[in-house]
Order: sequence, then structure tokens, then C-alpha cells
Amino acid sequence: MDDIDKFLKEDLGKKGDITSDSLFTSEVAKAKIIVKEECIVAGVKEVKKIFEKLNVKTSFFSNDGDLVKKTQVIAELDGKAASILKGERLALNILGRMSGIATETKKLVDTVKKINPNVTIAATRKTTPGFRKYEKKAVIIGGGEPHRMGLYDAVMIKDNHIKIIGSVEIAIKTVKQKIKDKIIEIEVETEKDAIKAAELGVDVIMLDNFDPESAKKTAEKIRKINNKTLIEISGGITKENIQRYASFADRISLGCITHSVKNIDFSLEILDFLGNI
Repeated sequence: MDDIDKFLKEDLGKKGDITSDSLFTSEVAKAKIIVKEECIVAGVKEVKKIFEKLNVKTSFFSNDGDLVKKTQVIAELDGKAASILKGERLALNILGRMSGIATETKKLVDTVKKINPNVTIAATRKTTPGFRKYEKKAVIIGGGEPHRMGLYDAVMIKDNHIKIIGSVEIAIKTVKQKIKDKIIEIEVETEKDAIKAAELGVDVIMLDNFDPESAKKTAEKIRKINNKTLIEISGGITKENIQRYASFADRISLGCITHSVKNIDFSLEILDFLGNI
């Protein structure tokens, strides 16, 4: 059972769509999916898979990453009416969520790239449990990067780690003794800790909740010590202030592109009743 099976099961349970199943038997219909606002489309492959599992034929006119206009028809569906309706809400939820993330990511990417072509926009782990890989995929579709997928694929030394172990220096040295094959990143809240991390040669230093002036000053000092260290900016970043960090950051990470983004509005409308089979 894959994710799509699980998502369908959540909607259908053991009894299925009792409304559609009580109204229809073998009726066949044609439907269309319409976008209600301009956006970057994401979730096409997932929606195709939903309807494949329901034996509904899909014809998509847009691909993941395409810019689409308000009222544009992005797909047509052909199949049993009951099957189309069983997949309707799941398909629209996935399209809406993923497209919302991709659209917001693309806006931020375009904003910062005008200032610094080399800076990247990254996601965080502030994602929906069970839906993380799709939200991270939407970030990629929007031109961003996923950052860590979980706690297992890179070291991220955060404030609570440091509070428990005692200092930035002890944390970095301890990790370096034990982990040799992963990126090591540390989150710092002061210039002093950032400089110590640079001296100890970590791969990434995240400047957390720095104002733009302090972040720029600290970034310059880090690069004088170790110009191979990637400088990430995070904490308190918004679309209103992100431009103030773009010129000197290597990466800017924002939780808002996954945890509080507005879904894009899509609808599924029945076009024709094609008879019975």
C-alpha cells in the first residue's frame, strides 16, 4: 500500500463513498479540473496516480512547474461518475496544497535571484506529518531546495542541543568525532558563536534571528575565517524583508512556505453525462 492508497482509504474507509454509490451504478461522465487563480501547478503526478487507481482516464494540459492563469482548465477526466467523485476532494486537496507551496516558493526565488543569482530558498522540517515529501517536492517544483528530509540525513546542531551539552565548541567537536559522512550545520544566535563555528570548520552556519545588518557583518567575518562555509539565514524572514538578506546569504530557509502557505483554489466540474456502461 503506497501513500495514495492510504490517502484514498482515509476518505473511503471500509464502506466507500456511500453517497455516490447509492446514487450511481454504471454511469460514465466527463469532468474538468479548473484553477481559480494564477499559480505554479504542482501535484500533477500525484493526481494522475489517484485517478489511475480509480480507473479514471486523465488528460492533463499542464505539467508540474507550469505557470497557469485564472480559470484555466488543467485537466479532463473520463470514467465512471462514482469513481471521479471518489477521487475529487483528494485530488483537489493535493493540487491546492502543493501548488500553494510551489507558487509561494517561486515568488521568493524570483525576488532574491534578482539581487543575488547564487542565493537559494530552502524549506524546513515545519511540514505536515505524513505529507512532508510532497511538500518538499512542491518546494523543488517552485525552484527551491528541500533542505533536510528528516533527522537522519544531515547534522543540525540547534539551540537546545547547545544548552544541554554546554557550548558550540563542545557540540561541534563531539559531533565531528562521531560523524564523518554527513553535512554538519549549526544554528547560532550570536556573532561570537558564529565565529567559533567558522573556526571549527563546520559545513553550514545558520544565522538564526539576526537582523539584516548584524547578519551581513557576521557573514563577512565568517567568510574571512572560512570561505568554504555555507551561510544560511533563518528566523523571522518574510517576503517583506527577505531582500535585505539576499545579497550576502548563500541560502535562506523559511518555515512559512510549508507551514502557513495559502492553498491554491482548484475545482472539479462535471462537463457531460456520457451514459451507462
